[in-house]
Amino acid sequence: MRKQFRSCIFVCILLIIKTQINMSLTIQDVAENLEGEVIEKKTLSIINLINEGGLGGQIIIGMLFVLLVVALYIYFERLLAIKQGAKVDDNFMNQIKDHISNGKLEAASLLCAQDKSPVSALIQKGISRIGKPLEDIHTAIENAGRLEIYKLEKNVSVLATISGVAPMIGFLGTVIGMIISIFEIANSGGNIDIKTLAGGLYTAMTTTVAGLVVGIVAYMAYNHLVVKTDKIIYKMEANSLEFFDLLNEPA
Repeated sequence: MRKQFRSCIFVCILLIIKTQINMSLTIQDVAENLEGEVIEKKTLSIINLINEGGLGGQIIIGMLFVLLVVALYIYFERLLAIKQGAKVDDNFMNQIKDHISNGKLEAASLLCAQDKSPVSALIQKGISRIGKPLEDIHTAIENAGRLEIYKLEKNVSVLATISGVAPMIGFLGTVIGMIISIFEIANSGGNIDIKTLAGGLYTAMTTTVAGLVVGIVAYMAYNHLVVKTDKIIYKMEANSLEFFDLLNEPA
């Protein structure tokens, strides 16, 4: 009995050892398979997406990239110009009042020429018309104001155009991508494979995203410049009114 019992225990130990060995081998195989699958996965890259989109998608992405470069150039160029135009000395109008009160019109005009801002351009125009009727001075300042506003808003409307056109170009790419996918389905003979549709879907999705991104960037840039320009226009109006008040003061 003891020998039989010992034999059973020995057999059980061998079975347990064998089971553990088989389990370790199975786990190792699974780990190797998973590692192989991870290696085979493709990484998501913008360049790869554009390349997978085909020639049509690449052309549209190229157009959108050009629009983005134009939008960014206009934005930063106008932003620097507007910041330069917004620099007005807080003591500027006080100096103008002193010069005009003392009859030093040439000194006041020279001060405006040195300042080189939209506000000083309006005041300089008004100073050059002193001695004429107030209506003529008002008209001259208004005309000068329109010219300065035009200079500030130069090419800003292009940003508004890009913000509207870019999404439409992206949607054009979407339509082209759908046409490509439908064409591949028609030529597949009923054997529809996701790889067959991948090119058209890549074209549709990448161009849509690119168009929306460019449109959003251009729209935000446009609105930011409009806000900055409105602040300068407000300063121009405030200083013009202050100048008229100076002319209306009793001698």
